[in-house]
Amino acid sequence: MFERVKKLISTFHIPTAAELEREYLNGAANRVDLEFRQRQIDRGMFRRFDG
Repeated sequence: MFERVKKLISTFHIPTAAELEREYLNGAANRVDLEFRQRQIDRGMFRRFDG
């Protein structure tokens, strides 16, 4: 029963900024790309709120 509830909750999970950043960094093709992505994150790429 609890597994169904956990599955339902995970279906509607909204990723946090930290999770998005981690996924973005994991997609780097090489070291140069990784460093470029790190600089973008440091500049606030995923932390902006245009509300």
